[in-house]
Amino acid sequence: MNPLPDTPFLDELESGAWPSFVTGLKRLAADNSMMGGLLGQLETSYRTKVGYWKGGTVGVIGYGGGIIPRFTELKDENGKPLFPDAAEFHTLRVQPPAGMHYTSDLLRKLADTWVESGGSGLIAFHGQSGDIMFQGIKSENVQKAFDNLNALGFDMGGAGPALRTSMSCVGAARCEMSNYDEARALRTVINNNIDDMHRPSLPYKFKFKFSGCPNDCVNAIQRSDMATIGTWRDNIQTNETVAKEWMDSHSINDVVNMVVSLCPTKAITLRDYGTPAKVHESVLRIGLDSEMVIDNHNCVRCMHCLNVMPGALLPGKDKGVTVLIGGKGVLKIGATMGTVIIPFMKLESDADFEKLNDLARGVLDFFAENALEHERTGEMIERIGLVNFLEGIGVEIDPNMIIHPRTNPYIRTDDWDEEAAKWFARKAAEAERSGNDLKQAA
Repeated sequence: MNPLPDTPFLDELESGAWPSFVTGLKRLAADNSMMGGLLGQLETSYRTKVGYWKGGTVGVIGYGGGIIPRFTELKDENGKPLFPDAAEFHTLRVQPPAGMHYTSDLLRKLADTWVESGGSGLIAFHGQSGDIMFQGIKSENVQKAFDNLNALGFDMGGAGPALRTSMSCVGAARCEMSNYDEARALRTVINNNIDDMHRPSLPYKFKFKFSGCPNDCVNAIQRSDMATIGTWRDNIQTNETVAKEWMDSHSINDVVNMVVSLCPTKAITLRDYGTPAKVHESVLRIGLDSEMVIDNHNCVRCMHCLNVMPGALLPGKDKGVTVLIGGKGVLKIGATMGTVIIPFMKLESDADFEKLNDLARGVLDFFAENALEHERTGEMIERIGLVNFLEGIGVEIDPNMIIHPRTNPYIRTDDWDEEAAKWFARKAAEAERSGNDLKQAA
């Protein structure tokens, strides 16, 4: 075991009040020379403000992606690595369980397997795409590490211009805000499109993410090309028993300041208890003489009131999902959030999940055929136009995709009026057919 290098710059990161990653690296370095080399290279980068990693080609049999190669460029005057123990420091991206469910026994097995396979011992739970990041291994040990992880039931994740490993929130397993089976949705879409992950053939990366409610705990709207967000289309459910427990430690002022006044659309009001409620109103008694009323027609599902009064207010019973396309971080046109392409669809039966997968496959195929190299889905849509994209994937334009027409005069909305007229015509035809069916049944 080589002695640890001097790291005055990294030591500074341990001097603050908060725990530092440097402490963890030093702890691993006590038993693994690779981590000592990493500390030396990292210290050099902090001192010179230069990164010294370069890519390359590293893989396992049968897979075209999933490994992030890292070779050092930090050499001495003879061209030899300055820190030879960390001259190769590759990362294995491995798919996690849907919803990030682990047992403590499994976590121990993952940690032990990583070290026994020649890994550095450094593991990150999880990357932005959801991967378990096994960081630090030499080329000669990559296949062995993957084989051992695969024996535990784990598969390689995505890297490069490919479908990336997906994420779903813990959702229905533990959260009362869940509106669908997020884990099943993830596994349905990923398992049916796994070839695009293991054998990269897309113009650039593509991410799916699944959140059970608009709280969006996995940042799907901002960070994924296709976001599936749980929602509901009937009234918010109320529970007066839980509301009474909440009120025992709060006051009417808290209701006003924490709930009513913070509703973004002013859909919540207070009124005298016992006033007849309208069909679209959710009513919650909060005192002897007062009740809180939610106008569900104006509710935008921001989740604030449900988060402040958990259990007293819950998602409605008519649950489903909203699908958005085009979210991503900064690249060519800056950070973008997803655009709604499916305002609401049920996701309960086998046919519903098959429909979701068909949509995902259609978006992937269109992206593969029409995007430019190094272009994300949102940027492709920005270039070709949303109407053309929807037509290309076979989705009819629906006015419910937007809250109101754009008011920016510099945004072109050609043909949207015509498409809206077509939608209203379709709805009228559907209503007429439904009426005729009822007459025949009678």
